[in-house]
Amino acid sequence: MDPVLLILAGVTAFILFRLFSVMGTRTGHEQRHDLEGLQRRAADAEKKADTEPEDFSTALDEARPTPVSTNARVLRDADASFEEADYLRGAKGAYEMIVEAFASGDLRSVRAFLSDSVYDAFKRAVLAREEAGHTMDLKFVGIEHASIVASEVDDDWMTATTEFTSNQVRVSRDKKGNVVDGDPNRIDLVKDRWTFSRKRSSRDPNWILVATGGAA
Repeated sequence: MDPVLLILAGVTAFILFRLFSVMGTRTGHEQRHDLEGLQRRAADAEKKADTEPEDFSTALDEARPTPVSTNARVLRDADASFEEADYLRGAKGAYEMIVEAFASGDLRSVRAFLSDSVYDAFKRAVLAREEAGHTMDLKFVGIEHASIVASEVDDDWMTATTEFTSNQVRVSRDKKGNVVDGDPNRIDLVKDRWTFSRKRSSRDPNWILVATGGAA
């Protein structure tokens, strides 16, 4: 065989041997990368394990119903979804709306929130005021306090007696505009005790005013 070919074959074999040797060798740099990846994954898993109990506890706290006052406990026992804060927020809005509607004589705007007996009583009072030629001016300053003072569940009906303390400017005038009751320059502290009722099985979340009275 030609000596030149033998030399070329030997050189080619040596180059291939070195190439395969390099391809099959780990330098240690790859191992550091692998180790770093494992360390990162382990740290991420540990961090996730540390945060999961806190997140789980937070979820439980959010799902757990908020406490209610002693006077509202009967309502919570009857309806696990009853939230006292939500009820009082709605009751205060209804109280202000109904008081203003009564003062203006516009009972139709609040008819859906009044029982038949309360609506009839308010209507008679408004008619008597109109027959006397009197008008009522009212400025609702705000509610200082509202709380459930009594509650009960009778059959499927939930009832909450609610006490309101509010600031109002109330003035009654005759046909000539003379003041017959109240003072336009005085803010009165008004205390009322109203009773709202709602059927537990009803899909309607609104409570209906079933009785009114002054607070002691």
